[in-house]
Amino acid sequence: MSNATRPAATAAVIGAGPVGLAAAAHLLGRGITPIVLEAGPGAGAAIGEWGHVRLFSPWRYDIDAAAARLLESHGWTAPDLDALPTGRELVDEYLAPLAATPELAPHLRSGARVIAVARAGVDKTRTVGRKGRPYLLRTRTDAGAYTDVVADAVIDASGTWGQANPLGAHGLAAPGEDPAAIWSAGPLPDVLGTGRTRFAGRHTLVVGMGHSAANTLLALAEIAETEPGTRVTWAIRGRSATRLYGGGEADALPARGALGTRMKALVDTGKVELVNQFTIDEFAPAGTGVTVIGRSGGEAVKLDVDQVAGATGFRPDLDMLREIRLDLDAAVEAPTRLAPLIDPNFHSCGTVPPHGEADLAHPDEGFYLAGMKSYGRAPTFLLATGYEQVRSIAAALAGDRKAADKVALELPETGVCSSDPAEAADAGRGLATGLLHGHAGERIEPAQAGGCCGSARPAAS
Repeated sequence: MSNATRPAATAAVIGAGPVGLAAAAHLLGRGITPIVLEAGPGAGAAIGEWGHVRLFSPWRYDIDAAAARLLESHGWTAPDLDALPTGRELVDEYLAPLAATPELAPHLRSGARVIAVARAGVDKTRTVGRKGRPYLLRTRTDAGAYTDVVADAVIDASGTWGQANPLGAHGLAAPGEDPAAIWSAGPLPDVLGTGRTRFAGRHTLVVGMGHSAANTLLALAEIAETEPGTRVTWAIRGRSATRLYGGGEADALPARGALGTRMKALVDTGKVELVNQFTIDEFAPAGTGVTVIGRSGGEAVKLDVDQVAGATGFRPDLDMLREIRLDLDAAVEAPTRLAPLIDPNFHSCGTVPPHGEADLAHPDEGFYLAGMKSYGRAPTFLLATGYEQVRSIAAALAGDRKAADKVALELPETGVCSSDPAEAADAGRGLATGLLHGHAGERIEPAQAGGCCGSARPAAS
């Protein structure tokens, strides 16, 4: 049941990524004033960090309807709807123009990182007099200046980018694990671009079985074709990589299916060395490289590599919400009513049923997690899903219960569903839109794109 009880006049939106800006567009269309708080210097700041990655879904599934109407009212022309955009193109050709529209621009505050959200005047333990109170959002600039923002409702669309899952076993960082270490290459390095010299002629370990891992592996294999001494090792927790290989031609997103087919060929030909059932116990620095100590199938393993690309996915930042009364699933860390609909043990991104405001509601009325963050640790998020979420939320905040409850969404099948819990768990650590709408693919030609709806991944902005 919904927790929105009266129309809101203002709503704070955390994050100016695709879902955050779509939320602002829908709020404006409902006569609600949005206050968009973006930690980065501008719209889509987090996407800019993986701007070299190409999405699986064509433009037609990456653009929100309310946002498109707003843009078109100012003469904007949509890109080729059948083309597959890169993250950078998504920002430059869609998000940046949207943020600059005269209707939305006055409501965007860049460089305002939200560090805490609370009900104004009461802490989490206070029940009497809690209902109906506005929300207070405390923000901080990079220079350390604090500002409090007050709004009737909150839509947290801050994503999960920047909150990487650890590489170690047990869901914990392994001894010696350090994202700032010289040997740490990050989750989505620009292997064929700015980072080429770093990887050429060196041994790289890629950890994870999501599509972001596949992006990096394919790029490294391409470098290995022309750069002697380039070695590529791939470590996964599952028994096999079948879950990533996917449905091939049966995938409703041809670009995504092609990615899995190419990965299988690299492993079969030995161009990528696969270590399965691998758990990491320790990282031991060795000069500028590192020795990765762990186990594979119960046997001790030591891998001496120059660098590690950790594509183990992301998790939501819930610390900033400690004063909010949330109703989250204990395992997935998604809203309780949403969790069984998206659990990666049972669902691919194409089998998630339509869901809206009623499934996203929390005990504190008028507060919502939306977009990638609403999926918690599940990597099955699609942009189109987030757009439908915020459409429904905006309708509820405006008091239009009928529109809020009428949710509809057609999503693509991935071609496979894993029945192996170990494989599903390992895949669940991959970048889902993480990154934006489940997963992103790199270096797939636009001609390979087919119908679907709009990985990459998490968007933190």
